Amino acid sequence: MQDDLEALEDRIARLRRSVRAAMRRRDSARVKELRAELRRVERAWDELADALERDERQQPSAPEPARPPGPLVPAREHVHQVLTLLGVPAAPKLIGAVHRAFFPGELPASRLASLRRDEERSFRSSPGARPYYLCPALTSDLLAPARGLVTVSSWPLEHRIIGPLSPRVDFLRAAVAVADAAQRGLHETPDTERLLRSFAVSIPGATPRGTGPIDPGLLTRAAEAEIAVHLDADRQARAAAADRARRRLDETERLFGTKLRAIPGKTAQG
Repeated sequence: MQDDLEALEDRIARLRRSVRAAMRRRDSARVKELRAELRRVERAWDELADALERDERQQPSAPEPARPPGPLVPAREHVHQVLTLLGVPAAPKLIGAVHRAFFPGELPASRLASLRRDEERSFRSSPGARPYYLCPALTSDLLAPARGLVTVSSWPLEHRIIGPLSPRVDFLRAAVAVADAAQRGLHETPDTERLLRSFAVSIPGATPRGTGPIDPGLLTRAAEAEIAVHLDADRQARAAAADRARRRLDETERLFGTKLRAIPGKTAQG
């Protein structure tokens, strides 16, 4: 099983590289196909990891000295799982809510507070040593860290930038991702309905009549309808800011942002 798990991890890494390559080519059809395949392989990894964990618990073992309880998976991997599901920058509160709704294990809120600083220190001490880093979203005007929003370094720069319309667009995209996870039954918990409702009440047309449960399909359709209204303008603002970042920032600054100094031509259209 361990060999199968490693093979799936290698497949996931190759698919992520392929997705990025297709994004650079602006091949949206291929991106959609690859991301669907990536989600299937990630689900297979989750299922195999769960099976492996169950097998290990059932195996007799010699008594071990008592030790403090701790999470089976490091906090950064928990956060990475959540961000991969959402596909957009997210605040710690949302990360915690999505984790409780869909993933097993514990994600201490106290750990999230220091995680970004730890990631930046790790990158500065040994750039590129890890396959990914958790880093802040960047504001489109100053290219500085956006307060409280976490992203993944392997995402395209445009996806890690927050323009004037991005908070709403990303909220709607997160709603679609959460609805999709709920429809797939991804390790549902009692928190799943609460999470769906927290999105639906802020999206026109997403809540059913009466007091029934939230329909993930209805939530998806309502969110996608509003995304279409804002998407082009948001993409343009993000693309312009990303172009400035590539021309003016070094590798570390493109991941972790500038230190709140003005960048020439700082507007999203600059």
